Amino acid sequence: MDQAKVQQILNWPPPRNLKALQSFLGFANFYRRFIKNYSKKISSLTSFLKKDSHFPLNEEALRQFHQLKEAFTTAPILLYPPFRKLLPAELNYEIHDKELLGIVWALKRWRAFLLSISSPFEVLTDHSSLQYFMSSKILTRWAEFLSEFNLSITYRPGRLATLPDALSCQDDVYPERGEDLVSKNPMNYQKMIKQDEIQASKFFAVKVDLFSNLVDSIQKSLWQDSQYTSILENLGKAGHPGQEKTLKLVKRDFHWYGMTQLVKDYVSSCQQCSRNKNIHHKKFGLLKPLLIPSGPWICLSINFIPQFPLFNSFDSILVIVDRFSKMAVFIPTMLSITSLDLAHSFIKNIFSKHGLPSCIVSDRGSLFVSSFWTNLCQQLKISRHLSTAYHPETDAQTERVNQILKQYLWMYVSYHQDDWNTWLPLAEFAYNNSDHSSTKQSPFFTVYGIDPNFDSAHITQDTLAGKLSTKIQSVQKDVKREL
Repeated sequence: MDQAKVQQILNWPPPRNLKALQSFLGFANFYRRFIKNYSKKISSLTSFLKKDSHFPLNEEALRQFHQLKEAFTTAPILLYPPFRKLLPAELNYEIHDKELLGIVWALKRWRAFLLSISSPFEVLTDHSSLQYFMSSKILTRWAEFLSEFNLSITYRPGRLATLPDALSCQDDVYPERGEDLVSKNPMNYQKMIKQDEIQASKFFAVKVDLFSNLVDSIQKSLWQDSQYTSILENLGKAGHPGQEKTLKLVKRDFHWYGMTQLVKDYVSSCQQCSRNKNIHHKKFGLLKPLLIPSGPWICLSINFIPQFPLFNSFDSILVIVDRFSKMAVFIPTMLSITSLDLAHSFIKNIFSKHGLPSCIVSDRGSLFVSSFWTNLCQQLKISRHLSTAYHPETDAQTERVNQILKQYLWMYVSYHQDDWNTWLPLAEFAYNNSDHSSTKQSPFFTVYGIDPNFDSAHITQDTLAGKLSTKIQSVQKDVKREL
């Protein structure tokens, strides 16, 4: 750190009001990953952020304030994994619930990435009882969340989990305490065993108290999906009250995994409701989808992703997407480029490789409505389709690709985010090699009729021109049918 700035930190006066405290903690949070036990060092300070807190700071808060300032100047400054403080209710959890809480927290943190993979993944834990959590009724809420993922929990003894145990069991992280060294009363174990959860089958229906989340008694077991539907059909006599009210009626007497989604799907598909109930939403607008292009690189959508960290004189990305094949091109550029620069970039990256398009879809950015770009499109007989002002969903094709590109870069760029340009070619390849939800195949396969090779051993000899031409025509017909 800059010594002059460090001195300013040391001279920082104690906060006298909420705004001053928020300013100091906002500054400190930027460096929290470099300060060991940061959450503990600000626990008393954060209590003053609550409503009806009274200043000045008490003795403990002042001590933590000075201790935190000292942490900025004391070496070494260690980097630890991203822990979080347990909530007051979580502190009362049993040890097996805390172990499962760690898995739930990790899956929520990485949910977007884990749901994007098709193959199952494995969670290694040194707590063997977690292998059976799906059959525990008291953990139903967590089980419902975890059922979204294609995961399996595998027991691994602590002696084999070298890295996690080394980080979580260091003496300087968790110092020994006197009560930890005292042997437990055997009677406590007997009490815990009696209170242990009863294992149950995956499908069951229970009687649920309206004023409590605890299960009172098991009413009956349901072993077939048809019985779930039978319950909902019997509720039709209640007057088809809608999703929320139907769900509440079912919850009075029954409970099973996936109940909420099943009720929503059943009510949404009810023909009686769709025929007889009044429509309460606003009338649908006149929005119409764009015409389906007749082939690849005939109609394009174009947009910018601005305000990236400056790298090799680039601070933005020009995204161009073929609306037929969904193939995308990611071009590093500058936010300050002119219409002439945009035209040169278009010729170099699109026209030279794919020819001249017949239409371009874009937003109403200054470059796309400039007189130069307008005249250029008129001279080349390119039809321009400008999106509706303040409605980016008009050009949803490029907006969606922008989201995918950002997610990819977030996963691979460095902490300082100044190497994003080096990842663009790989991001482009990864996107074009992935199956698209609307075409049911990858953009690369749609355009070229073959999948790109990762390994020379997978190269085949069946690439005759006639067969390839026939294959491409068949692929493009399939795409038109899907679109």
